[in-house]
Amino acid sequence: MNDTGTSGLQPEAGPERKVLDLELLQEVTGHRFQDPSLLALALTHESYSNERSNGPENNERLEFLGDAVLGVVVCRYLYDRHPDLPEGRLAQIKAHLVSTSCLARLARNLGLGEHILLGRGETLAHGEGRRNILADTLEALIGALYLDGGLDVVVRFVLSLLQEAMDRMEGSQKDFKSLLQECTQRLHKSLPDYEVVREEGPPHERVFVVQVGFLGEILGQGQGRSKREASQKAACEALEVLRGRAGFDLDRGVLLEEPADGEGLVIAS
Repeated sequence: MNDTGTSGLQPEAGPERKVLDLELLQEVTGHRFQDPSLLALALTHESYSNERSNGPENNERLEFLGDAVLGVVVCRYLYDRHPDLPEGRLAQIKAHLVSTSCLARLARNLGLGEHILLGRGETLAHGEGRRNILADTLEALIGALYLDGGLDVVVRFVLSLLQEAMDRMEGSQKDFKSLLQECTQRLHKSLPDYEVVREEGPPHERVFVVQVGFLGEILGQGQGRSKREASQKAACEALEVLRGRAGFDLDRGVLLEEPADGEGLVIAS
């Protein structure tokens, strides 16, 4: 096994050829991989594998692992850092921190998109900028870090990304539904609409899926064991959408700037 950090998956020749800069990626993570092929695998999207005969494995299994490890790291930090916060508030903070929107934003900040190996179709569709792909790849990267370096390595990496946001959110005691309502009222003097779009499972294990809309656009969707939990997750996702459009800082629960007189929130992308 080569441990120089420059080996790993090298894409085959073709119009969408991309050579992974594993040295740069190791600098980004702050960890030198003993098995660089794990790092390459974390960046291999299923579309890349599917377009090749006998193609390489993709990052879905690492994503599954990374999702679980990320949850453990975030929960443990919140549990230790905020001993006075109730379970419900801790769950709200965690839901935001591990949401697709939040993880995608972190992945963009790391420049992860330019390193993801995609198939021709996803490349032409600019898949490197899609929230789901970015978030999934970051989770896969966390899974790779865990396998190669253990939990301590993951803790350092995750805290480098999230610690400031986790600490700031302690000061915002409002739930996500209240924050969303406050944001939409201040920006457009209107309220969001919540709708239960699906119920799944037997009565004793019912799962609810809730969507939240505003001015005719669906801004978020959440799933939970109760309508309240699902609504909170939907509101959290909606707030992430509004973050970029309206200057809303979800980590602190405040508007960064007020709209100009006579202007409201522009919802359409």
